[in-house]
Amino acid sequence: MEVSTTQYRHCDLVRAKGRIDSYTSPQLSEALDAILQAGRFKIVFDMDEVEYISSAGLRVLINTQKTCKRYNRGEVVLARVPERVYEALDLAGFVPLFKFFDDVTAAVGNF
Repeated sequence: MEVSTTQYRHCDLVRAKGRIDSYTSPQLSEALDAILQAGRFKIVFDMDEVEYISSAGLRVLINTQKTCKRYNRGEVVLARVPERVYEALDLAGFVPLFKFFDDVTAAVGNF
């Protein structure tokens, strides 16, 4: 899995490519934690090239969302979520916890 981050004025954009599973989720967690440690709590996660997400990957997303929403500092929004990944989020009951956007520009503009 490859993870890249881009910092904008109002938020950070995180892009992942490949599979997010128990082996690769620590890499995603490190990228997200670096953003949180910098005091930035508005995150757009572009999932367009994510092929699969396991429970370990979902746990990283939920923990990051909890940290961002604490004290109303920000949130994680998901952009361009593939249908299979959306189904996994829905099955786990996580859909109500996130905002979903069809394109990255709208997601970044949300902040």
